[in-house]
Amino acid sequence: MQRARFDDYIRRFNEEDPTAFDEFLAPDMKMLNGALEFTGIEGMRHHYQHLIWPNFVERLTVQGFVSDETSLAVRMWTRFTARADADTLFGSVKQGELLDYRGVIFYEIRDGRFASITVAYNSFVNTRVTGEIINMGLPH
Repeated sequence: MQRARFDDYIRRFNEEDPTAFDEFLAPDMKMLNGALEFTGIEGMRHHYQHLIWPNFVERLTVQGFVSDETSLAVRMWTRFTARADADTLFGSVKQGELLDYRGVIFYEIRDGRFASITVAYNSFVNTRVTGEIINMGLPH
């Protein structure tokens, strides 16, 4: 996959555009994210539209990119900013809290779409509104 095409996916993801999943995911896509696993476009939609985006502004920043026709890997920084006080997939958060993931994401590509996505954590930290920093480990 070319970098420009992947950047389009990231841009649409950051805009919380769920139609990006229809275009970029294989119908039977498998995702492993920490201890969390889900399948297909509907699994991805449910995760983001019901569990993440209602509670967080999530922004992906690609810090490294390699790709060919069948695989793609990125070094990713993802920042979650809590929209409001809430109980979330990551636990209880206060409005404005930050969660920062840094790691590697590996995509297997089939027919130009992501057939599998595997997320590997290097660090995941929560910065409370008080400034306290908590190591989240694998939060899900």
